[in-house]
Amino acid sequence: MSAVRSQREVIRGMLADLKMPGSLEAVDTILSDIDGGRLAATEAINRLLSAQVNLRNNRRLQAAMRSSRLPSVKTLESFDFSFQPSIKREQIESLHELGFVDRKENIVLLGPPGVGKTHLAISLAIAAAQRGRRVYYGTLVDLITSLEQAQAAGRLTQRLAVLTHPSLLVVDEIGYLPITHTGAVLFFQLMSRRYEKASTVLTSNKDFEQWGEVLGDDVMAAALIDRVLHHCHLVNIRGNSYRMREHTALHQTLLQSGDPESVVTARRTRRSKATPH
Repeated sequence: MSAVRSQREVIRGMLADLKMPGSLEAVDTILSDIDGGRLAATEAINRLLSAQVNLRNNRRLQAAMRSSRLPSVKTLESFDFSFQPSIKREQIESLHELGFVDRKENIVLLGPPGVGKTHLAISLAIAAAQRGRRVYYGTLVDLITSLEQAQAAGRLTQRLAVLTHPSLLVVDEIGYLPITHTGAVLFFQLMSRRYEKASTVLTSNKDFEQWGEVLGDDVMAAALIDRVLHHCHLVNIRGNSYRMREHTALHQTLLQSGDPESVVTARRTRRSKATPH
């Protein structure tokens, strides 16, 4: 028994020396399963290493959430492909292998509001962060605001450098809110700096033909689109809104309850929430 205990202490000591706290936390349970005949050697090794990899990925994700301004955790596993048949699942899964990041290519997700563009964009950023890549997230308006503030403070060059550095930049909600001509010029400068140097994921509810209207300059929009599409994967989503699906499901449930007053109350609640403040 002492020899077995000694071996366990040796293993624990080596894991500590190797700075593998995830494996160290899991090793006692794994060894007990081996002793009980419930675990083969290869599976034991797999579980030991997986525990460390999972801990490392979780730490990377936590650090990325703090530094990248990702608004939430949305993963590929939680995306409902059955609700969006226009999406090629094989293409999305392939993109999550992150070869496009190595090749410094872009991704553009187009489609109406609520179809899952932001979900997929964030899931790509999270996949990159879990593999140690530096990522950054911002809506188009937020990114432009930060650039305008930096320009006013005389720090535009430094801010552009900060936003050029990440391996993956997510630019969300292109076309949702109006931007100034100055803002459009600053965004064009950012994308020109990132061109063929790092990957960008862009989401928009506007087709490319409408980007001139979004940026307020057809010539600049054409030049921007040319840079974005030169090395690009296009995902065009034509489906129903996830958020509308939730409202529809609630409505159907209330109707089936046979309580008209509940339906009226639910409608009033949704309208009050939808009213801008």
